[in-house]
Amino acid sequence: MTRTRKQYSPEFKREAVRLAKDSGNLSRTARDLGVTPEQIRKWRQAIDAHGPTAFPGHGNPHDAEVARLQRELAKVREENAILKKAVGIFSSPPL
Repeated sequence: MTRTRKQYSPEFKREAVRLAKDSGNLSRTARDLGVTPEQIRKWRQAIDAHGPTAFPGHGNPHDAEVARLQRELAKVREENAILKKAVGIFSSPPL
């Protein structure tokens, strides 16, 4: 029998870490929320390490930055191609 892995939303994880911090009792908070204390520890480490981008969902926070840079590069290449065409048009001798 296979166990299905439970997935928690980023909001749930942040709230669990906040509750554990506020209450000062990690074990009780974990028990009340139905998770293990180790999960809350890992979530806290992720928040400490990555801040607001700690739980990106499916993928890596680095992937979003790479996608943004690729879009920016495509835009710059298109602008460059337009400028090259304009130079060709304006630098040709008049008829």
